[in-house]
Amino acid sequence: MGVPAYFELSWSILSTIGLFLTVAGLWATAITRLSRLHLVPIIVSIACAIANGLCYFAFYTQNPVRQRVAASVFADTFWLVQEAGLSFYSYQILVHTLKDRASLIFRAIFWSLMTCIIALRITIAVTRAVELATNQPFQTRIDYLHLGYFTAIALVEISSATFLIRLLRDAYGTSPWSSPTRGVFRHLLQSTEIRLASLSCIGILRAVTYSLQTTAQSATTVAGEFDRFAYTLECLFPTVMIIDILASKRFQFDGHSTLHCSDPLEEQQEWAGRRNRRSAPWAEISPRSVYFVFRISSTKEPHLTITHYSLPSGQTALALNKRTTPTTAHCLACNNKVSPRFFLAP
Repeated sequence: MGVPAYFELSWSILSTIGLFLTVAGLWATAITRLSRLHLVPIIVSIACAIANGLCYFAFYTQNPVRQRVAASVFADTFWLVQEAGLSFYSYQILVHTLKDRASLIFRAIFWSLMTCIIALRITIAVTRAVELATNQPFQTRIDYLHLGYFTAIALVEISSATFLIRLLRDAYGTSPWSSPTRGVFRHLLQSTEIRLASLSCIGILRAVTYSLQTTAQSATTVAGEFDRFAYTLECLFPTVMIIDILASKRFQFDGHSTLHCSDPLEEQQEWAGRRNRRSAPWAEISPRSVYFVFRISSTKEPHLTITHYSLPSGQTALALNKRTTPTTAHCLACNNKVSPRFFLAP
């Protein structure tokens, strides 16, 4: 039997999905701004496109064994980037919002599980390379390794969901009822719940379906077909991230100019912020994460910086300064001419 054509197999479709989402991620970055959060779906999609192409080369062609072994090792490497890289979307959000003890606990859990994921994927790559080089069946061992691998990925997502959803619930619960951005927090909370729950389910589904496979990289059984379906959903998952980035990028406040939630504070002209002091004690939010936002209509300076001052009453005042000389100061706790708003800053 001859070598099947590349575009007659599902690997070509999965690789094409990765290429398309790479372009979509670059497009989303072009109309917003480049940040580490934007890079996650782009890098994951690039790894998806490369890994599936190398899988076809390693397991479906009749090239020299040494070349096929090398292609298999690189395919496993890019699969690691794709599958473990999805978890870094939540990681990038949490490392900028959690503080002190909560941040240390989350980082310890995340990197402990990520170390296990990397070690398991390296073991899988070595086992596959030996299987190709010696033509001996190691599929059962590979199945058990994948069981631990996908279970660890699901645990990473579950831990991230625990921290992120609870943090957003605290922020949503302390936002003013009259604030229009309460809806923004509701959107962020709901999208986070859907995103993390979906990714956790995909990880659990792959842990179950892959462990039942009997052939290497071939969907010849019902379990193999279910696993290929779950992996297709995983390849499509960067779409959810891109939509989430675009949907939460800009917020409109009472008909005023648009506030870019991912811009640094010093670049947000005519806006000042005060950190929310009613955040829940479970996870103290860092000074750059959640703020009350005020529009200072009387200030038109193009370059402003924000400085926090402690008042005897424990409240916070803000000094609006030029880059060189101070201009005005406002006690935002008693200023009746401005209205509080929420926003997220990375």
